[in-house]
Amino acid sequence: MAALNVILFILLFFSVQFQNSSAQPWIQAGYWYAQSESPTPEINSALYTHLMCAFANVNSTTYHLSIPSTDEQYFSSFTTIVKRGNPSIKTLLSIWNGLAETNKSIVGEKGNYSVFSAMLEKTSNRRAFIESSIKTARIYGFEGLDLFWLYPRSASDMSNMGILLDEWRAAVESESRNSTQSKLLLTMALRYVPEYGKSLNYPIESLVRNLDWGHVVAYDYHLSIKENVTGAHAALYDPNSNVNTDYGIRKWLSRGFPSEKLVLGLPFHGYAWTLVNPGDNGVGSPASGLAVTQDGSVSYQYIKWYTRTYGTNIVYNATYVVNYCVVGASWIGFDDVEAVKTKIAYAKEKKLLGYNVFQVINDDNWVLSRAAHGEEIDQDNNRKSLLIIILPIALILAPLTLIICYLLRRKVLKSKGLDYLYSCRNTNTSEAENNESNAPNLQVFSFNKIKEATNNFSNNNKLGEGGFGIVYKAYQMWEVGKGVEFFDPSLDDSSSPCKLYKCLQVALLCVQESPENRPTMLEIYSMLKDETKAIGTPTRPAFSL
Repeated sequence: MAALNVILFILLFFSVQFQNSSAQPWIQAGYWYAQSESPTPEINSALYTHLMCAFANVNSTTYHLSIPSTDEQYFSSFTTIVKRGNPSIKTLLSIWNGLAETNKSIVGEKGNYSVFSAMLEKTSNRRAFIESSIKTARIYGFEGLDLFWLYPRSASDMSNMGILLDEWRAAVESESRNSTQSKLLLTMALRYVPEYGKSLNYPIESLVRNLDWGHVVAYDYHLSIKENVTGAHAALYDPNSNVNTDYGIRKWLSRGFPSEKLVLGLPFHGYAWTLVNPGDNGVGSPASGLAVTQDGSVSYQYIKWYTRTYGTNIVYNATYVVNYCVVGASWIGFDDVEAVKTKIAYAKEKKLLGYNVFQVINDDNWVLSRAAHGEEIDQDNNRKSLLIIILPIALILAPLTLIICYLLRRKVLKSKGLDYLYSCRNTNTSEAENNESNAPNLQVFSFNKIKEATNNFSNNNKLGEGGFGIVYKAYQMWEVGKGVEFFDPSLDDSSSPCKLYKCLQVALLCVQESPENRPTMLEIYSMLKDETKAIGTPTRPAFSL
């Protein structure tokens, strides 16, 4: 009966974990470029919660928002078309910080002064921009506005950006109050780190106060048009550099940007290099320049066609979390399904708000979009994933339950015995074999010593309600590097002795006292599937005292 209670508790625990994970809001956003070759009707909007139509421009004289005349038909029909496939989807009008190449009074001698910089400098300019942006969004049926500005040039740009966002948010709130329409969303593209150069810092407080979310442009770190070394342009990690997504996300969080307002950018494109030596073809190999296209950029759809045509293999590098392929002297780095799934798991682990794709139409038969969408839509895959997750954990819970049953029969649970159980951790295999007559087949440590410990304590000292003392024992043995000894020897996998230890570590994370420290079902799946994924360090389990 006690064992049944333990099993019911375990099932309830995982059920609550799964429900809590699924209940969190999750943004699945993406850009669609109006000048792309694929028309709007081809977008599989069912795989997204938000879609951004890109890009509107800013007039360098009036600072009003403008839609290119050649693209006007696409902007005007965008919302209507994507809602046919997903009525609940939200659409946003994205605004790009194009350079004012034709206005020399604004551009200056170097030709790199942004239209936005000029717009930000005066209250009247900002007002013109804000009012026209809201009006344009309403005219074309968009439900939000997105600002794509990655290159502020000065400290005044940064401070003025904060002022713009305050004024923009106030205008959006006012417009909604004075109309029957719902409030427009406000989002913004952000650099992978919260600063530009050594001295320019984003106005974090204003960003947090005014944006519905900020999406980190976690790609284009390395470009073949600029670098003569192959690079993981969207590296999640990089052992040799801080130019990677994990470093950037941790920086944003450390600066006070809440994870629930941060969205992870996913690239559906890669970059191609020409190798100096085709035999040296890993990440960081010498290259002589770009390859395949005029600027080295390659859509995922083209990459998949390229690899199918030449019959080349796609390699996954878990160190950087990147895929790459080699065709002759051409090397292409990109994100395939493995990389996308790992990044989604990472975003959930960091409790981010969701992800944002650039750009959706680069996908190949929606393979990457479905990989990012994951278990959110496919119930059959959801059940399979849940089964994959629970089975390894069951390998841990089964022997734990049997041990608890045995100890309950022997009335061991009537003793406190924690310190004495800990003192038994050094019991070796031969000693266990010598005491075989006093222990069941699932013997892991000497039950004679446990019995001896039991006799030395009062019956009023309990080991732990519901057998949690055994969980604590598992933690103690894991803590001193003897976690594998907790299992029955017949469960050991001699070809990969770390598997049991890893399962135990994951199981201990699932019974942490603070719910924030317990992994979600997706995180457990990721930890058990990816042999290279870092696993958190458990602390003392709940109910262990």
